[in-house]
Amino acid sequence: MNYSLFSYPPYHTLMPVTHFSTLLFEQAKKYGERPALFSRDNTTKTWTPLSWNSFAEKTKKTALALLANGVMPGQTVAIYAQNMAENFFIDYADYAIRAVSVPLFATASVAQLIYILNDAGVKLLFVGEQTQYDNALEALQQIPTLQQIVVIDSTVELHDESHSIHFSEFVENRQASTLEEELLRRQQAANKDDLALIMYTSGTTGEPKGVMLKHSSFIEAMTIHDEVIPYFTEADRSIAFLPLSHILERTWCYYCFYKGAQVYVNLRPQEVQSALKEIRPTSMCSVPRFWEKVYQGVKEHIDSFSPAMKGLVVWALALGEIYNLNYLRLGKKPPLWLKLRYQFVDKLIFAKVKKTVGIENANIFPVAGAALDDSINTFLRSMGLPIVIGYGLTETTATVTCFRETNYKIGTVGKIMPNVEARIGDDNEIQLKGKTITSGYYNKPEATAAAFIDGWFRTGDAGKFDEEGNLILIERIKDLFKTSNGKYIAPQQLEIKLGTDKHIDQVAVIGDQRNYVTAIIVPNMNELHQFAVKNQLAELKEDTLLQHPTVISFYTTLIEALQKDMATYEKIKKFTLIKKAFSIETGELTSTLKLRRAIIQQNYHQQIEAMYH
Repeated sequence: MNYSLFSYPPYHTLMPVTHFSTLLFEQAKKYGERPALFSRDNTTKTWTPLSWNSFAEKTKKTALALLANGVMPGQTVAIYAQNMAENFFIDYADYAIRAVSVPLFATASVAQLIYILNDAGVKLLFVGEQTQYDNALEALQQIPTLQQIVVIDSTVELHDESHSIHFSEFVENRQASTLEEELLRRQQAANKDDLALIMYTSGTTGEPKGVMLKHSSFIEAMTIHDEVIPYFTEADRSIAFLPLSHILERTWCYYCFYKGAQVYVNLRPQEVQSALKEIRPTSMCSVPRFWEKVYQGVKEHIDSFSPAMKGLVVWALALGEIYNLNYLRLGKKPPLWLKLRYQFVDKLIFAKVKKTVGIENANIFPVAGAALDDSINTFLRSMGLPIVIGYGLTETTATVTCFRETNYKIGTVGKIMPNVEARIGDDNEIQLKGKTITSGYYNKPEATAAAFIDGWFRTGDAGKFDEEGNLILIERIKDLFKTSNGKYIAPQQLEIKLGTDKHIDQVAVIGDQRNYVTAIIVPNMNELHQFAVKNQLAELKEDTLLQHPTVISFYTTLIEALQKDMATYEKIKKFTLIKKAFSIETGELTSTLKLRRAIIQQNYHQQIEAMYH
C-alpha cells in the first residue's frame, strides 16, 4: 500500500512546560496580582478582573472541596455549563488532584446528559444556570452513579437539596482545610500520562464518543504552539467566545494561561459583538460563520456608499491585497510607494472598519471547525486582519495544521504542526501520529480499534499536500455524495459558497444516490422581509412568501450566480426554502454547529422527495 507522507522537522523546546497539576499555582507566583481572568458583570455592564493570586486561591479551594467530597485519582468530574470562570477553577482543581474533567455543551439535551454521565460514570456534576440544573434533576434518576449536583449560578433555585448545593457553599466546606497535605501529595504524584479530559464528540452520526486526552497531549500542544506562534505573549488578551466544551476554545484558553495572557470569559455567544467593542481583544478563536457575518456586514456597508467612495474602497482592497498577500505574506519588504499608499488607505478605511467591529488590536484570530471561503479570507487578509486558518479535531487536541506568520497559502489549512506526522492513505484520508493524538475512546475498544490503522489515527477527512507542504482539505470522506450517475459531490463546498451571501442563512445540500443535487435553504429572514417590501409582497405571510414565484426566481438567479464556477453535475438543480432554522434542539445540528444530514433528511423527507418527483 502506498502512502503520501509529510512531517515537520523536530521542534526545540522554547521554555519548560509545567504539568497542569501545578501550572496555575506557578503562574500565580510569577504574576501575582496581575489580572488573569475577566467576567462580565451584567448589572454594572463592566468586566470584573480576577488576579492570578485569586485564580489560584479559588482553584485551590475547589480542589480541597473535591478532596473533601471523596474524589479519587482518575475519577470523572463533569461540567455542564456556559462559559464561566468557574469552568477553569474546576478544570485546574481536577488536574491538581489527578481527577478527570468531562465538559458538556450547555445546550446538551437531557438524553445526551444521561448518556454521557452514565458512560463516564460521573458521581459529581457541576452545572451552570437554571436550565442545566433543571435538566440535571430530570436526568438524575436515570444516572445511578450521580451523587451530587453543584450549581455555579447563585441565583438558581434548588429543588432537591439532598442532591444539590450551590458552588459557593461547596467550596467553603470546612473539612477541606485539613486536606492540604493530600492535595500536595496528589500534585507530587501527578504523571504526564494521567488522563486529563474526556471530551465527548457530538458526532454527525451515531452516539457520542468520549475522546480521552492525557496531560501529555496538552503539554505537547502548549510546546508546539510556542514554536509556531512565538508572537503570542503575556501581553495578549483573548475572548473565550466559542463554548469551552469545544476543543479549540478549551485548548486555546489553556494556552493563554500557559503564556500568562488574559482571558475574557464571554457567557453568551450572541453577546460577542458588544463584547468585542468593550474589550477590543488581540485574539479570539472562532468558526468561519462568525467571519462570514463580519464580511457580509462590511460588504453591505460598502454597498451603501456612493459610486466614488465605493470605487475608492475597491482600490484600497486591491492595494491591501498586494501589500499584505504579495509582499508581507511572502516575507518580502514592500517598496516605499506601496507602504505609504497602504498606510493611507489603512488609516482612511481599514482602521475605521476594524474599530467599528472592535478588532483593531488584532494579533491572531484562529479560525477552524469548517472551511472559510477563499474570497472572504482574502478580503479579511487584505484589510490586515491576521486570520489564522487551522485544521484539527477533538482527537488531536485541536491543532494539526495552521497558517504560519508568513508563507501561508489561501485555499489551504496551513502546514503541519511541529512533531506531528501526517500521511495520506486510502481514499485520500488524512492519517496522523504524534503526542497530541488521543489514546482512544472511553469505554469503546471497538471504536478505538477502528480509528487507527498501523498506529496511525484515521481522521475521516480527505486531503492532500501541495508541493510546499500545505494541507488542502477535500471533504469529509463520509460526507461525500455519489450521485446515481456515479459522480462524486462535496456538499460542504456548495454550502460554503452559498453561505457567503447575505440572503442565505443556512444550507443543507442533498444528493446521495440521486440523479441531481438539491438543497434545503434557510433564508436570512430579515433580508427576505426587506426584499418583500421592495417588491410589494410585504402583506404576504412568511409561508406564502417563501413559495412566491418572485422570491423563487430571485433565489434561483442568486444560487446560479454563486455556483457559476461549479461543474454542471455539482450544481443545485432544485431547492426548497424553509423559515425554521436548523438547530441543536431539533437534532439537525451538532453542538459544534455541524449539519446532521440524516436528521435533516428525515425531518424534511416530504419536501426532499417533492424535489425529485
